[in-house]
Amino acid sequence: MAGAGQRRVQGAFFLLLAVFFAGIAAAGGAAARDGEPGLWVVAVAAAAIAFWFLGVAAKAFRVSRG
Repeated sequence: MAGAGQRRVQGAFFLLLAVFFAGIAAAGGAAARDGEPGLWVVAVAAAAIAFWFLGVAAKAFRVSRG
């Protein structure tokens, strides 16, 4: 089991990844609206990955009571 400090670092790392993928999703969505309809796939996939990383980060930050 990882120590509390390591879990916080992992949580921060996955939170940063979630922010990056949310930015990719936003940029892909903006480009798709501007005439590149194929980029909706990129936007949706990046948003899904961002939400997944956000869940991993939340789990890492959660305090264990065991």
